[in-house]
Amino acid sequence: MKKLITMMLAALPCLASAQYVSKVWSPDNGNGTYTNPVINADYSDPDVCVGPSGEDYYMTASSFQCVPGLPILHSRDLVNWQIVGYALKELYTGNPELINHFNTVQHGNGVWAPSIRYHDGQYYIYWGDPDFGAMMVKTRNGDPAGEWEAPVCVIPGQGYIDTTPLWDDDGRCYLVNGWANSRSKYASVLTVREMSADGTRAIGQPVIVFDGNGTANRTCEGPKFYKRDGWYWIMCPAGGVPEGFQLAMRSKSPYGPYEHKIVLQQGKTKINGPHQGAWVHNKYGEDWFVHFQDKEAYGRVVHLNPVDWSTGWPIMGKKGEPVTTYKKPQSSSTTIVNPAESDEFNTPTLGKQWQWQANYDEKYGVPTAFGTFRIYTYKTDKAWKNLWLVPNMLLQKTPADEFTVTTKLRFTSKADGQFGGLIMMGLDYSALVVRRMGDEFQLVQMTCKDADKGKPQTEQVLATLKPTAKDKIDYKPGIHEDIYLRLTVSNAEAGQPHGGKPVVSFAYSPDGKKWTACGNEFQMRQGKWIGAKFGFVSAESDPKCDRGWIDADWIRITK
Repeated sequence: MKKLITMMLAALPCLASAQYVSKVWSPDNGNGTYTNPVINADYSDPDVCVGPSGEDYYMTASSFQCVPGLPILHSRDLVNWQIVGYALKELYTGNPELINHFNTVQHGNGVWAPSIRYHDGQYYIYWGDPDFGAMMVKTRNGDPAGEWEAPVCVIPGQGYIDTTPLWDDDGRCYLVNGWANSRSKYASVLTVREMSADGTRAIGQPVIVFDGNGTANRTCEGPKFYKRDGWYWIMCPAGGVPEGFQLAMRSKSPYGPYEHKIVLQQGKTKINGPHQGAWVHNKYGEDWFVHFQDKEAYGRVVHLNPVDWSTGWPIMGKKGEPVTTYKKPQSSSTTIVNPAESDEFNTPTLGKQWQWQANYDEKYGVPTAFGTFRIYTYKTDKAWKNLWLVPNMLLQKTPADEFTVTTKLRFTSKADGQFGGLIMMGLDYSALVVRRMGDEFQLVQMTCKDADKGKPQTEQVLATLKPTAKDKIDYKPGIHEDIYLRLTVSNAEAGQPHGGKPVVSFAYSPDGKKWTACGNEFQMRQGKWIGAKFGFVSAESDPKCDRGWIDADWIRITK
């Protein structure tokens, strides 16, 4: 009854969004300082713009094949962030003939290195889809937490990535972009072209304005375009993702030539590859740089560094090296808030932390009126070897170097072989699932190394479980298992360069009180261009039987 009341209240218009505070990582120290990372989760290639208030910051990041795509995060101080929505409800190529492309899992494809800008009363996001072209989406009513229009392809073709617009003082629009070697067979160059004034199509030819080939500036990509005091600025990373650095380059013309300088690098710190992000100027006259650090299995986490323009160049951090703890940006807000992690599944909408592996299909899962979220078993191919291409995994980003995930769920099965449970997903994965065998269930650990290469998973039966309930009707009866599952991420090297080597361990409980450790430890590994993600998996290989399902009651992330 409590969940039903909560759900009914949640369906009413909300006057204010909930403020979530993480139990595992919050960068705000409560004394006017912050500790990096400001988001200890995989928001790869972050970009930030300032709204017309001068104190509302909006961030987006690469989402690749994950749906919904283009996350929108909001902050009042660049330290405390919350997820407020997504710009893409589904992935779209811009070509109606290819509308179904992202209905299947496309690991590592889709949304690459977006940029977000405020222009003429609307927010715009540009990104490169390396297979289909430069894409753009804009708000419908000027609210980035609200509805966004359908995306459009502004430049069709292969190889276009990392696109950023610049609306000049005279109203002309320019676009800078990088190139994906995997599609164009060349890279490490940046090009600028003129767009129509509304930013919807190219009207000029591209001009190479920077070439990092054959120099230490190899792998220059992810450019962001700005104008300051009469200078055109392009800020971009170079030198590679884990070990690279941040460049700033300037010219009196958008087409160059540009002079350049390294403005942020690891130096003597433990923060490797500090680069690719957003220069932000706030209404208090302060300058900041929001960027990522590659932490391998954890993905690319978000850092904040001050920017000093006193030399005429944007020197970032402390004399060009990243800071760990620093004074917070000036702000009128003192609210501590973090991106959502735990979920009670008490509302008729899914929490904003969750993403699917492909465009959403309602047969994947839906909220219920009973305070649970239901995930149906996905029908895999009978010859399936592993879970790499299962699209209905409901996953979220890892939130800290060390944390524990606990969930209460009921698994309902209609036929042998159906399974569901908790998974840590990446190029390698491991899952703790309940699987039906006859009139009983097995507790099974499913593990796969090099899932992306089609390697078969291994399975270890850990326990036999009697059903906790059985349907009493004769028509297609199901059997049910009520169970608590847990995964814990530990890291003896937490805080070390590259994030150490995180290890996942599992446990289960019939009542949430007495826990039994089970299975083998598993070394967490990143996905294709993203960090490892955890959440729910539910699948089977029988094409004819009725689906089984998980009813997830809640999931809680703690230390």
